Amino acid sequence: MFKEVRRTVEHMKRAPASADAGPPRWLTDEEQRVWRAYIEASTLLEDHLDRQLQRDAGMPHVYYGLLVKLAEAPSRRLRMTELAMSAKITRSRLSHAVARLEKSGWVRREDCPSDKRGQFAVLTEKGQEVMRRHAPGHVEAVGQAVFDRLTPEHQKSLGEIMGILAEALQPSEPAADLPWLR
Repeated sequence: MFKEVRRTVEHMKRAPASADAGPPRWLTDEEQRVWRAYIEASTLLEDHLDRQLQRDAGMPHVYYGLLVKLAEAPSRRLRMTELAMSAKITRSRLSHAVARLEKSGWVRREDCPSDKRGQFAVLTEKGQEVMRRHAPGHVEAVGQAVFDRLTPEHQKSLGEIMGILAEALQPSEPAADLPWLR
């Protein structure tokens, strides 16, 4: 498979650039190795955590992340727009997720008294109980999959690298096309 990809990339490198643009940037062999390792590891990790939560808690990883954000919020509540922004998902996807969490009795919606169009997502007692029951298993899965495999130096480096990438990718301009505004 990698030979096929390498041939395709080599062919693309030889393709003529458009007249109005300079030559395209291509990843070096080392950058390509790092990029593919990142893609493979992040895909496998997300799948591992999603399967663990589906098996143990009956919910996908993204739903668990929403419950965590609500559990950490003051009064266990967040405006729906704030929750979408924090979770980095579209408002439509959040609305669907919250509807599923409501059906399970783990979250409820409340109207915002100061904004008739706004709503809060609120973690219920039942949702808190689900978190208490399943957080230890999830933390164990994260620990085994990530931190047990890394030295303290690797952990520090990984945290710094992810912080740099997150900061660089977080748009700062007001008109940015952000998923949670869609």
